[in-house]
Amino acid sequence: MAQLANTPVVFPSRDNHAPEAGKKALKLLVIGATRGAGREVARQGVAAGHAVTALARDPARVEVSHERLTVLRGDVLDPATLAPAMAGCDAVVSSLGVTSSFRAPTTLYSAGMQNIIQAMRAVGVTRLIAVTAAPLGPNEGTTLPGRLVNKLMWAFINEVYSDMARMEDEMSKSGLAWTIVRPPRLTNKPAIGRYRTEVNRSVRGGYSIARADLAGALLKLLDDPASIQAAISIAY
Repeated sequence: MAQLANTPVVFPSRDNHAPEAGKKALKLLVIGATRGAGREVARQGVAAGHAVTALARDPARVEVSHERLTVLRGDVLDPATLAPAMAGCDAVVSSLGVTSSFRAPTTLYSAGMQNIIQAMRAVGVTRLIAVTAAPLGPNEGTTLPGRLVNKLMWAFINEVYSDMARMEDEMSKSGLAWTIVRPPRLTNKPAIGRYRTEVNRSVRGGYSIARADLAGALLKLLDDPASIQAAISIAY
């Protein structure tokens, strides 16, 4: 499998500018690396010098190939597969996503996170970053159009957001060094390296972000003390 091209990415601070991430090489477990932001985290992680383990129910679907990438078969709903994959890791990055209907009831996020947390405790890993969604954030700082969009999104995919909210609750009471990241609508556009973030509040007027920029932010947040036990909203 051919290695994906390394796209230069600048990882900005909350003032939209920052040095490159990856100054400290880490060993990361990426959950959800077969698509979307999780795949970008794996790709950008190895490019930045990190050792990445990608956990996937179907390892053949991991489209990143690199000497610093290890692909393991595993499932967040199968606790026995998690702890062995986490052993020796510095952090876990979770980008879970349902593959069935967004309107169907699910426990993937909450039950999966319970298993992730249990496995992390078992092997002594404490750093955890997980992606949820902007509509789970507070209305403070959100524009009226933003509040209306969030209300419509909750009405349309209530089951998924409700389970994401349960996942956030599991993280907040875990005692781990957790970070919740709440992006708005995700796109497949190239990274531009410029975005806005807010801690424990919503990004005003932020309606989208590229998965590539979200992945870059996730990697940068690994070494950001201000993000520990906090919910970070991110958008352009």
